[in-house]
Amino acid sequence: MKMKLMMVGLVLLAFATVSCNRTDSAKRQFFVAFSQANNAEPYRAAQNDLMTKLFAQAGDVKLIIADAQQDNSKQIAQVETFIRQRPDLLIVAPNERAALTAVMGEAMEQKIPVICLERDILQANYTTLVRSDNLVIGRMAGEFIRDYLVKKYKQPKGAVVEIQGLLGVEAAINRSKGANEVLAKYPDIKIVADPVADWIQARAKDRMTEVLRANPSIDVVYAHNDPMAVGAYLAAKDLNREQEMIFVGVDGLNGPAGGIKKVKDGILAATFVYPLCVEKTVEVALKILRDPSFHPDKEYTVAPQLVTQQNAAQLYSESTSTQ
Repeated sequence: MKMKLMMVGLVLLAFATVSCNRTDSAKRQFFVAFSQANNAEPYRAAQNDLMTKLFAQAGDVKLIIADAQQDNSKQIAQVETFIRQRPDLLIVAPNERAALTAVMGEAMEQKIPVICLERDILQANYTTLVRSDNLVIGRMAGEFIRDYLVKKYKQPKGAVVEIQGLLGVEAAINRSKGANEVLAKYPDIKIVADPVADWIQARAKDRMTEVLRANPSIDVVYAHNDPMAVGAYLAAKDLNREQEMIFVGVDGLNGPAGGIKKVKDGILAATFVYPLCVEKTVEVALKILRDPSFHPDKEYTVAPQLVTQQNAAQLYSESTSTQ
């Protein structure tokens, strides 16, 4: 009788252990919601792809991505929906700074950890911000443009077109501000046009066609991202003027359609690698999810990199060899 009771006890203990393990396993499955500003830009698509890959490798995260399609109202509604769904972590790449500030504050009030990805907001309504420094990138672009013009004319002078991204977005503000901080020191370097193309290649081509018809002399086109720089190049090529000027972009994505390949092929004179910031985001996210005692820094900054003809081929080769 004692033996039977002992066996029953062992069975019950084993069952309880399995049940407990199943419960623990279920607890380790985390729900992460990501509100992406838009999926149309190659940079944003690359962010989505890498985040999906890294969280899948983690094994204990279910990731849901919502596309705001460059629509503030849509993104606010998506974040509100996520808040009601109570994710373990919310990641937001804001479409615009002001519009997303309040709703991200609502998530914080609900005790949902929030990672602000790459674009900041007006108030620090997030657990942590993972970003690169667009002001630094802008200054680097300004210095590259100045050095090119000095080499071309033996002095700092020339005509520059600046193609802007979406107005009101931190990236556009600081990529412009940084470049103009440098170029404003040289009165003979003129910004002859600064059209807005909303980060989109086709719009940049249209805006650049208008600029070309109004300006007989252009030395440099500085676009706030690579697709707009390529759009400007295509507009100039259509008018047989692409050899008159150089084209400078930002993002520096690798792969066959990325900015590094465009520099390697001679379409762009330079680009600046604006890090996806996803690796650091996932690293910090997993620590937040798995370790309740972890307290992230309020901000993490990932360094940019200049890409020119001198290093584009090597960077491109390194990327393709690891794919």
